[in-house]
Amino acid sequence: MKTHRDLKVWNDSIEFVTKIYKITEEFPKTENFGLTSQIRRSSVSIPSNIAEGAARSSKKEFSKFLSIASGSASELETQLLISRNLNYLTAEEFDILVDELITIQKMIQGLKRKLKDTNY
Repeated sequence: MKTHRDLKVWNDSIEFVTKIYKITEEFPKTENFGLTSQIRRSSVSIPSNIAEGAARSSKKEFSKFLSIASGSASELETQLLISRNLNYLTAEEFDILVDELITIQKMIQGLKRKLKDTNY
């Protein structure tokens, strides 16, 4: 039986969260309860919702949680842009993170299509 641990998108998003935590350690301490916290929560929400959806009993429910994960990814992209604008991230760091995030979003959308088209 497949679980969330078998999904590449879940594994990649776990690695991405780890990277986000390491990068935000360098943010100003004044952001600990602001942008740093928001970025970390948004990033953690991605694999968390994938895992929760995979554990649900229907494809419809799984798809709903994948939509939530995708929304968290969009929220995170916005927060990363703000971080770049505030010079908490370099342009290069921002580009690398957003490229990885877009890849994760594409994987989420692909999984949603697969759920719709097959007997997952």
